[in-house]
Amino acid sequence: MITKREFYIDGNWVAPLEARDCPVIDPSTEEVCAVISLGSEADTDRAVAAAKAAFPGWAATDPSVRRKAVEGILEQYLLRKEEMARAISLEMGAPIDMARDSQAECLPWHLKNFLVAFDHVEWIRPLGPHAPDTKIALEPIGVVGLITPWNWPMNQVTLKVIPALLAGCTCVLKPSEESPLSSMLFAEFCHDAGVPAGVFNLVNGDGLGVGTRLSSHPDVEMISFTGSTRAGRAISKAAAETLKRVTLELGGKGANLVFADADAKAVERGVRHLMNNSGQSCNAPSRMLVERGFYDRAVEIAAEVASGIKVGPASLPGKHIGPVVNKRQWDQIQGYIQKGIDEGARLVAGGLGLPEGMNKGFYVRPTVFADVVPGMTIEREEIFGPVLCMIPFETEAEAVKIANDTPYGLTNYVQSQDGARRNRLARQLRAGMVEMNGKSRGAGAPFGGVKASGRAREGGAWGIEEFLEVKAISGWDVSQDMAAE
Repeated sequence: MITKREFYIDGNWVAPLEARDCPVIDPSTEEVCAVISLGSEADTDRAVAAAKAAFPGWAATDPSVRRKAVEGILEQYLLRKEEMARAISLEMGAPIDMARDSQAECLPWHLKNFLVAFDHVEWIRPLGPHAPDTKIALEPIGVVGLITPWNWPMNQVTLKVIPALLAGCTCVLKPSEESPLSSMLFAEFCHDAGVPAGVFNLVNGDGLGVGTRLSSHPDVEMISFTGSTRAGRAISKAAAETLKRVTLELGGKGANLVFADADAKAVERGVRHLMNNSGQSCNAPSRMLVERGFYDRAVEIAAEVASGIKVGPASLPGKHIGPVVNKRQWDQIQGYIQKGIDEGARLVAGGLGLPEGMNKGFYVRPTVFADVVPGMTIEREEIFGPVLCMIPFETEAEAVKIANDTPYGLTNYVQSQDGARRNRLARQLRAGMVEMNGKSRGAGAPFGGVKASGRAREGGAWGIEEFLEVKAISGWDVSQDMAAE
């Protein structure tokens, strides 16, 4: 069993001021795989103080220095990427092949994209030809608190820590107590890469303790949070007193609009996308809206695909899905499945209980409900598990109405061979992202939503800009610029 009770503060691993042991549960076995400590308000204050002391020096560094530090983090990852994959697989249940190929690989993917964007940042630029002596300066916001979830741990850590460092901010990271091991390994990467003391700090803890203190701390200028909409509201309220910047990446209830002219793999692609990571993705296409003429066949395909998806331990190689993260999540998903049955949706695959042959681990049967009616609980609420809702529609206008009738607005999807229709729908759907015909967003595209999905924009140039303040300067001596050239 792994024991990692220390926090990374001011360039050192330090013991908590007050011991509060917290077990980390392997969701594949339901057994304790590690013990960490949950931080206190005092531990959080220590980390914030270290970040505050380090900020002036880090903010003043040449951008090339910050770039080199981030490149060093990438080098450390490449040396230890198998460790990272195994840590993620153990702590949150991603099958090891997925942990290697998707979960851990989020770090180099996003990091490299940030470096490309970083090289194009104009730190001081003219307002325009009409005002040659007015400059726009981009400056780091200050100490930032970063709160990350358990479902894609390294994805979210990278999307927050790397742009914060590149922007010149210093940070305090609070990873989820459900998946802390990968973040603690990331802290080792930062240390071994030579990131200066106090620039990056990590304190484990829960939302009520460390999360609340970071959100309300007067020396923290910004909170970047990824997690549930409920927690996002609490963070916003806690942060309001100090008027800090708050960026939120929250839940979703993605609609996948499948038209009769969709390509032959559209339904299968949608089912597998939802089931990926055991349905624990905020951008999952959890509502499949299907044009009436193709609906019955689509239900058959979805049921067949879901029934063929294997479920198994995270430690085994293969393309199966693993468990959900904990017993609370498992119980919640079972409650939603029961609610779907009770409210009259037609169960065509999966259902209640553990998969056949399993008696231990937080495994959920890949589940598909057909004939879901808008307004049903399973159609309205984010389930965060491998549960698909299928809904027929008659017209394009009806599909848009159903898709947009949700508190959420993260990612919607369109499957059609009609390019004009796709373009039209992309503008009509209320979401921060629209993906069509299985085409992924390009490198450096922003990730984020609208409405109850939050309004963060993470990734690429947008991700760096979130950590920068805009300063307008008038009366700039332009002759000095020419002299410097």
